[in-house]
Amino acid sequence: MSVDSAAVPLARVVRGDLVESVHLGHLVVLAPDGSVRLALGDPDVVIWARSSLKPLQAVGMLSAGLDEDGERLALVCASHNAEPGHLSVVEGILASAGLGVDALRNTPDWPLEADAAFERRAAGHGPEPLTQNCSGKHAGMLATCVAAGWSTDDYLHVEHPLQVALAGAVADRTGVAVEHLTVDGCGAPLFSTTLVGLARSFGGLRTDEVGTRVATAMSAHPWHVAGSGREATQFMAAVPGLVAKDGADGVYAAGLPDGGAVAFKVLDGSSRPRPAVLAAALAVAGVDAGSLGATPVLGHGLPVGSVEATFGPAA
Repeated sequence: MSVDSAAVPLARVVRGDLVESVHLGHLVVLAPDGSVRLALGDPDVVIWARSSLKPLQAVGMLSAGLDEDGERLALVCASHNAEPGHLSVVEGILASAGLGVDALRNTPDWPLEADAAFERRAAGHGPEPLTQNCSGKHAGMLATCVAAGWSTDDYLHVEHPLQVALAGAVADRTGVAVEHLTVDGCGAPLFSTTLVGLARSFGGLRTDEVGTRVATAMSAHPWHVAGSGREATQFMAAVPGLVAKDGADGVYAAGLPDGGAVAFKVLDGSSRPRPAVLAAALAVAGVDAGSLGATPVLGHGLPVGSVEATFGPAA
């Protein structure tokens, strides 16, 4: 079934007293035992999970020989803002492997955070692999190759031992065979999965030592997973033990300490409804995210409406 054939409303945008627009998509909330608490649309839809796969790829890197924890492991899982504190950690991962930033093969880009981008431009820099949001993942990939004795120049090739190992980790963690393959925005191979498989993988992170290392690093260092002003950082900081990871084009996944999990795909790829949908999904799982789901709609700089999830906990 195609991603658009069974999509349902996940959020509506209200301006004044009218619904201005609606975001369709697919969503699943899993209980700690893996049973479905809520399914909207098609939870078995095949998707590109984009950067929501990074924690699973980090599991694959650790299994192949990467030896990082704490802030560095969180950065391996990150789509970071490229604020100075992010860049120094990326450089540290590379230096520990005896490599410099010239070893990075990810797509050059500006920092995601506006002030960081301004400062880099003012200092005479242009778009660089280091400041692209996936540079932590690529630094982890390179360090894994050094630890395993694999070549580094061709680490992005789909047949490289690293990428074979990471595809295996994604399939193992999701319980879904990788049936589709393409190239992600950063230049790395991208592996398909299903929405429910993505949720299952996040819910199961803490069931073994390697997954627990990833979950602990992310939940303990949320700023390193995203950065200032980012909802993944805000939600993990507010909910103890939460592991949350956004992906491009409207993908989100989150795992709870008790093994519950959430995953959704916004069909139009928009990031606008993500906080409202994530907060509502966590509420279905019994977790109160406070006011983090509140997304105002502005008129002349003042709130005149809001982005609202179309669902919530059963009465």
